[in-house]
Amino acid sequence: MNFCSDNVTGAAPEIMEALNAANEGSAMPYGDDELTRRAVQKIAEVFETEVEVFFVPTGTAANALALSVMAPGQGGIFCHQGSHVHNHEAGAPEFYTGGAKLYPLGGDGKFSTDILSDALDHAPADVHHVRPAAVTLSQTTERGTLYTIDEITALADVAHNKGLTIHMDGSRLANALAAQNAAPADMTWRAGIDILSLGASKNGALAAEAVVIFNRDLAKEFGYRRKRGGHLFSKMRFLAAQFDAYLEDGRWLRWAGHANQMAKRLGAGLAAIPSISLGGEVESNMLFPALPVTVADALNDAGFLFYRMSEGETINIRLVTAFNTKADDVDRFIEIAAD
Repeated sequence: MNFCSDNVTGAAPEIMEALNAANEGSAMPYGDDELTRRAVQKIAEVFETEVEVFFVPTGTAANALALSVMAPGQGGIFCHQGSHVHNHEAGAPEFYTGGAKLYPLGGDGKFSTDILSDALDHAPADVHHVRPAAVTLSQTTERGTLYTIDEITALADVAHNKGLTIHMDGSRLANALAAQNAAPADMTWRAGIDILSLGASKNGALAAEAVVIFNRDLAKEFGYRRKRGGHLFSKMRFLAAQFDAYLEDGRWLRWAGHANQMAKRLGAGLAAIPSISLGGEVESNMLFPALPVTVADALNDAGFLFYRMSEGETINIRLVTAFNTKADDVDRFIEIAAD
């Protein structure tokens, strides 16, 4: 069983069925088709507002293109020091913005309003430095932690009061919504989010992400930037079909809820083992336990895969559960760890 990431899974059967259905017959290209229009309308209904939606195949494209309409080349983008945009996108945000600078902020998995306010208050305001332009936050964070709606609202207020826009990397937004039993609108635009990168690939889709623009003034150039960046699919219906199936009847939240439940089951079992420390509450579908390296080796020998985050006699590992994680695999992992 592979606990390295929720990216290691295949696609959900419902997604594959939707793709097969979309494969029948012909459809107009570049999103000018009924299936794409239906998927866009479904996103608007889920978020309870009119939105501009642009489908892309990868999370990196979604984040980088979103930030490209929020920050000019001479702008500054404030992000967490452990965020995906800062550490795992190979300079794509800087590339697509034409040179905007990322300002990494501290904090245990997420940054606070105090941290953001201090950074903005001390940002240089002269021609020799970039101008603060945008803030981006990850929900769920790279540490598996969650921002509450109140925290998001407070961060958005700080950003907007300084004239900045705010972006949410929602590659695991479904996990956050399921964990907090929150309405999508409450966690995004009602809390002040201007643009959302809405992920599906980590939660049962084959390859599908959506840039959901709530601040519609920011959508004016996006279509051109998506085309120039090479992410305008001619057969857009195959991206749209995935979202159409993904959002149908709340599937995306049920799938994410299952992943969260499996993570909590895993965490509870590991926490009962004296030699293992969770280091905190399991909030989503990720956990980072500390355990003896001998236990990690035994788990690897039994066929379990995961990332090692440190070295030594006691190490931290990253475990990520998914929409199709089996309880039997979780229980077997705990059993071997306890031996």
